Amino acid sequence: ILMVTQTCSMIFAIILGVLTLSHVVTVWQVFVLAALNGSVSILDSPARQSFTMEMVGRDELPNAIALNSSLFNASRVMGPAIGGLLIAGAGVGVCFVVNAASFLAVLLCLWLMHPEELIHPARTTRPTMVRGLLEGMDYARRTPPVLVVLLMMVMIAMIAINFNVLLPVLASHTLSAGPQIFGLLSACFGGGALCGALLVARRGRASWPVLLGGAIGLGVSELLLAPQRNLAACAVLLVVTGTSFSLYTSNSNATLQLTTPDRLRGRVLSLYSYAFFGTAPLGGFLAGWLAETGGTQLAFGVAGAVALVTGLGGLVWWRLLGADQRRDVHLRSQVLSDAEVLP
Repeated sequence: ILMVTQTCSMIFAIILGVLTLSHVVTVWQVFVLAALNGSVSILDSPARQSFTMEMVGRDELPNAIALNSSLFNASRVMGPAIGGLLIAGAGVGVCFVVNAASFLAVLLCLWLMHPEELIHPARTTRPTMVRGLLEGMDYARRTPPVLVVLLMMVMIAMIAINFNVLLPVLASHTLSAGPQIFGLLSACFGGGALCGALLVARRGRASWPVLLGGAIGLGVSELLLAPQRNLAACAVLLVVTGTSFSLYTSNSNATLQLTTPDRLRGRVLSLYSYAFFGTAPLGGFLAGWLAETGGTQLAFGVAGAVALVTGLGGLVWWRLLGADQRRDVHLRSQVLSDAEVLP
């Protein structure tokens, strides 16, 4: 699955690069390629995330997720700088070609893997697509830790983490600056996210308190960012926002994977991917409308309030469990065996 999805993404990048370099690219072509790429990504994401367990096993999973997050967020710091240099020196089309070439590294790494060295889950009877989907949704519904993670992610992903929409508006309208400042703000957010991922890697295990603290910290930092019109203050707060974002998302992912038995992991992660990525279109429209109506002050204010309320709601649930239940949830998220299914 990963070989196919990565190959498709590479082909889409090549097409976009060729169209751009040929100066014949149109808006509808970009829309079609974006839709195709999104369709491939929603298949790629759960397969890629569940594959992590097969590569490293349960004990090293939180660390592996944190390492993956740190590499991803390091690219957020370096990417804008490299992209800016490429655009300035060679144009936008070359960026798409370089992006296409980068997929060769991924495909080569997958091809060089030895399947016999992977940690394969226990074989089970494969259900039909509809039955499998219903089984995964039923498991998520009746497993409180999984349900809480998914509900929190739906709210926060849809409303509170639309930075790809809001950071350009923050740079161009709120701060009245150009692409250089946008690159700086993106790097600040990416640098904070990298710090958060390294903190998670240092802990080496999933943690509900850190997950909830990350969500609350994300809300508070966005509320503080909302009224800012000073570049230095925005940069500092975006570092804090990025750190909180990474703490929250890394622990959410690890908690979900460790809580879910192997036979259901792909299906539950597909729900997680939909919560994270599938809500982006609606969230992007909402963020754009809020920014157009009340600027980034209103957009970040609403985003921060939603993240804060969602994090506090999760904290209330955690506190209501009681000490014994909290310990049980924590232990199960660390040592759940392949055959177990939480009640």
